[in-house]
Amino acid sequence: MKNFKPITELRNYKEILEQVKDNAPVYLTREGKSEYAIVKVEDLEKLQSTITLLSEIEKGEQSARDKKWISADEVDDYFSLKG
Repeated sequence: MKNFKPITELRNYKEILEQVKDNAPVYLTREGKSEYAIVKVEDLEKLQSTITLLSEIEKGEQSARDKKWISADEVDDYFSLKG
């Protein structure tokens, strides 16, 4: 379950920070709407790595759409020649 807190509770920031757990950020709201998230640095770094990976996958897919997809057999043939 997501942990939502009004932004005004930051007055007690130590209590808020104690509630931040691995893979469980604390969401801060303003006027009932989600505005910010407090996350552990490790979780942020994992998220950034995932975004980078997805971006690279998208580049590869775009390249394949622009140039040409190759079949699984062509991939097998390519790597069997390398080995």
